[in-house]
Amino acid sequence: MPPRDPGEKRSSSAMSCEKPPLPPADMGVEQDAGPVAVPEAPPEAARGGWDSKVEYFLAQVGFSVGLGNVWRFPYLCHQNGGGAFLLLYIVLMVLVGVPLFFLELAAGQHIRQGSIGVWRHISPKLVGIGYSSCVVCFFVALYYNVIIGWSIFYLLNSFQSPLPWEKCPREGNNTVAECAASSATSYFWYRKALDVTDSISETGQFNLVITGCLAIAWVIVCLAMYKGIKSTGKVMYFSSVFPYVVLLCFLVRGLMLDGASEGIMYMLYPKLEIWGNVQVWRQAATQVFFALGLGFGSVIAYSSYNPRSNNCHRDAITVSSVNFFTSVLASLVVFAVLGFRAKTFAKECIIRNLKLVSEAGITSLLINVTEPNSVSLETYAHWYEFQGKGLYITDTNITSCNLDDEMKKGVQGTGLAFIVFTEAMTLFPASPFWSALFFLMLLNLGLSTMFGTMAGILTPLTDTFKTLRKRKLCFTACSCAVGFLIGLLFTQRCGNYFVVMFDDYSATLPLIIVVVFQTVSIAWVYGADRFLEDIRQMLGRPVWGVYKYLWKYVCLSAMLGLLCASLLRMCFSRPKYTAWNREKAVEEELEYPDWALAVLSSLIVIAVLPVPLGYAYSVLQQRTGQSALDTEAGYAPCSTTDTDPTPNSTPMAEENFGLLACGEGAEQGEESTRV
Repeated sequence: MPPRDPGEKRSSSAMSCEKPPLPPADMGVEQDAGPVAVPEAPPEAARGGWDSKVEYFLAQVGFSVGLGNVWRFPYLCHQNGGGAFLLLYIVLMVLVGVPLFFLELAAGQHIRQGSIGVWRHISPKLVGIGYSSCVVCFFVALYYNVIIGWSIFYLLNSFQSPLPWEKCPREGNNTVAECAASSATSYFWYRKALDVTDSISETGQFNLVITGCLAIAWVIVCLAMYKGIKSTGKVMYFSSVFPYVVLLCFLVRGLMLDGASEGIMYMLYPKLEIWGNVQVWRQAATQVFFALGLGFGSVIAYSSYNPRSNNCHRDAITVSSVNFFTSVLASLVVFAVLGFRAKTFAKECIIRNLKLVSEAGITSLLINVTEPNSVSLETYAHWYEFQGKGLYITDTNITSCNLDDEMKKGVQGTGLAFIVFTEAMTLFPASPFWSALFFLMLLNLGLSTMFGTMAGILTPLTDTFKTLRKRKLCFTACSCAVGFLIGLLFTQRCGNYFVVMFDDYSATLPLIIVVVFQTVSIAWVYGADRFLEDIRQMLGRPVWGVYKYLWKYVCLSAMLGLLCASLLRMCFSRPKYTAWNREKAVEEELEYPDWALAVLSSLIVIAVLPVPLGYAYSVLQQRTGQSALDTEAGYAPCSTTDTDPTPNSTPMAEENFGLLACGEGAEQGEESTRV
């Protein structure tokens, strides 16, 4: 039967109050202006896609597995009950992480658009969600590439023997006082790499070396993305796989080290009482949230290049599982090495203390001070408890040389990667080789995540704006250039403090808010039942009906709880950052000054602002241009039992706008990449 006239089709659908189905795969996109797309617009070239399922899978894994798996997850596991935290993390991953990850995968694959097009398809009033995702991705890309630049700096310095952070430098006949008071690795990080100021208020000049490394990082990102997924997919074969090779090498080497078993047991020892601490639940939920890259739009961007028949449900479970096991693998590596480092330093402490006791000439000792190398940690601990701590030696402290105390030093964030882990590697035979391998791994982890982050910016914008789509190469290069120029903020001597600010505040709250809106959009605005039916038609079989209740109640409640907990933490505790005190040669916590609080508040507001602006713009367009269109189309309001909360006063104008915008008309070679 020949197709009906478009006007007749719209009128009929409006009278029945049923939302029209998705457009066919070859329908074009025209989204540059106007609240309603023109049905007669000629279709554009078919949308590009992945060359193979392997490339897509590696891209999703590379995006979700990032630097946080190496330095944030081990720290949280260590600080929050070890095995008990692992169990809590698994529960939240199953009940919240996997369902929300599956939601984003299915939405992108079904509608075949970036984040802007996906949420506009649900309702034009929700288009701001996609723009907020782009803004957050931009903020993250600014500071994330700086961390990649740091990795490049350390990688280049690893090709020296001995390593430049292995020993303290000397001034004349004396060791540099700042280094002697701290450690060689801390001094190299704060003074040689960053040349950091004492506070965020002291700006200082640019660090030219780090600026050069940042430029190299942006050039790499630009070259990897200039052809969209056609170039990024090929890079993923190395950037996503190589870190696993390095982690396995480090695990084998680490397990052979003295102290590895103590380090791993320290990490895994369960402390079930932490389940009663609300902050532990908040940290576990936040880690699940960021581990899967929810809210960035990058997951949607990657999946939008898949064929509609792709089994995205299996992908969601597989990628989430790989992400979790990668975190566990990285934790085993980290704590095996940290255990070796801690035991080495504890033994050096024992030798030093027993030498002092021997030189003091104290008699009637319950320990052999003539052969301190043969004294075990357990023997020393027993002696210290019953005799050692009661000894008095002039101007000397006999310390406990506790293994746990050494394990607690500097195991969070950049301190773990650039201070503690580098210090441990100086104790390895052939330390330059292991150092180069480690920082090459960090570089690849960072880049694979960075590719996805940029895809969260480029794909939605090129899908939405025809002009950008036609000049994709120029747009990609200009985006990287702008990112580099703004990123100069982080290459000042105080730039490290701005990196911490952006990492803590520019993404956390905005992304949680974005995911809350996403969940509401699918579960309540579009309708969980309808979305599950779309997935059934897309996959050719139904998925678990339990997702309906997880999306509508469990996930939404969890995200709202996380949002409230994060807001309360900010309100009742003034935000702080860790600064390096040059005179004392120690780290100390400082409160952000008022102007810095204004900056971080502005970051949060700017990231969230597109949501209300998009809603207001859609309502304004509806009020100024909708009534005449309805009259021309012969639309008449009707009663309906549809549970969709989208207003019925002008449903078809909104639906046609969102419907045609979600067609598959983007040019071949769309961007797709992202932590």
